[in-house]
Amino acid sequence: MKELINWNDFSKIDMRVGTVITVFNFPEAKNPSYKLEIDFGEEIGVKKTSAQITKKYTKEDLLGKQVIAVVNFPRKQIANFMSECLILGAVEGKDVILLQPASSVSNGLKIS
Repeated sequence: MKELINWNDFSKIDMRVGTVITVFNFPEAKNPSYKLEIDFGEEIGVKKTSAQITKKYTKEDLLGKQVIAVVNFPRKQIANFMSECLILGAVEGKDVILLQPASSVSNGLKIS
């Protein structure tokens, strides 16, 4: 278990629901990955990210899927690509199962 955080630490994390609108192969990445564009609604807009989820998901599986992501991380260079958010998932070894709402909700909805 990691070190305990307090409510103030947790409140700094901005997690939102978004819908995957584009998926591309990412052959330049060190590990098999996709490049994704996710629509987080009018307030936040579209953000890009990469994800090592090719073992469990095809590009077709991901299009239109709602996911949960942290949207207030600084941009991060991954190979020749700038990631703007972090999709959340349950990780078991190298397998990642994406976290998503049980029902369709509005893009940009806050997670708390």
